[in-house]
Amino acid sequence: MKILVINGPNINMLGIREPGIYGKDSYGDLLALLTTTGQELGLQIDHFQSNHEGAIVDTIQDAYEKYDAIVINPAAYTHTSVAILDALKAVSIPAVEVHISDVSAREAFRQISYAGMYCEKTIKGQGIDGYRQAIVYLKEKYGCH
Repeated sequence: MKILVINGPNINMLGIREPGIYGKDSYGDLLALLTTTGQELGLQIDHFQSNHEGAIVDTIQDAYEKYDAIVINPAAYTHTSVAILDALKAVSIPAVEVHISDVSAREAFRQISYAGMYCEKTIKGQGIDGYRQAIVYLKEKYGCH
């Protein structure tokens, strides 16, 4: 099974940016977690991060017929990007949304998730372990193709 993990703006600044909200784990720690999780579960896990909405849309489109599932943390684009929602809908790849912080307990503008309108599950407030939880969920639900 091939899973693509997509991260939006500022996720590359983990451990530096507002550690009281996002934790002390770095982006490198997240990538190491993805590698370890893939090895433990026998999955191919690829990752992509961009601060640019169009690059994220392009990456989702490029995933068509190449990946079995997507784990996506659109970050700030969660609350603004109909383009990312439309790209997810266009490729029809099973997807889980992940948020490192508990966005439901934060500012009012963070209460809407466009990507979440497509994703079958949202994991929030679990730190970087939310990515592992999303991958485990997808493997258990969809298995190997």
